[in-house]
Formats: sequence, C-alpha cells, structure tokens
Amino acid sequence: MRINRERTLTRVLEIIKDISDKEYQKRVWVRGEGPECYDFDETCCDFFDDIDLLIESYKDLGVAESQYHLLKKFRDEFDAFSRKNNWPPAFIDTPEWEKITEMAKEVLKAFNYQKPPR
Repeated sequence: MRINRERTLTRVLEIIKDISDKEYQKRVWVRGEGPECYDFDETCCDFFDDIDLLIESYKDLGVAESQYHLLKKFRDEFDAFSRKNNWPPAFIDTPEWEKITEMAKEVLKAFNYQKPPR
C-alpha cells in the first residue's frame, strides 16, 4: 500500500494543533461557534484513524526517531485521557487536559509545524 506522506503527516499535525489550542476548543467544542463544525468525538476519531498508520510507517514517512517517540507518547497519553473523558465542558480546564495540550505543543514544535491561522 502506498502511503501519502504529506497527507497523513499533515492531517495528524492539524489535529494535534487543534488539541493544543484551548481557545479553539472553547469556541468550537464547548460553545459550538463556527465557522468550523467539529467536535471532540470527531477529533478523536480522525486522530486515531491516522496516527497508527503514521506510527507504524514512520520510517517510510521520513519521521525521525525523536519525533516518532514524541508521537507515540502523545498517542498513548491522549488515548488514555479520551477513554475516560468525552465531555469538553467537564475537562477543558483540568490539569489533566492541560498536560495533553502541552504535550501537543511539544509535538508541533518537534515538527516545526505552523498551521495557518483560522
């Protein structure tokens, strides 16, 4: 199977950017303000649809070992968190969620990722 590196990596990093952005989360996930029409469940589904492919094929996708380890650690922490939490108004201001958003920022920094502003 041929993997579209740019699409897979970009898609995962776009989702991680949303996970790192508390203002976006409050606006879109909590208040439901647009123009995006996207919720926490969709974020989780889209992230977990692509992250395993990226982690399994990281060498083929040109992901460095250090980036791979950060992605894997983030995936594991986000997975554990999302299994116990699914209602953003209840978790968005918790220390546990703050840890996830900070980890997301670390991943973005490791990839030098800058998503265009909304």
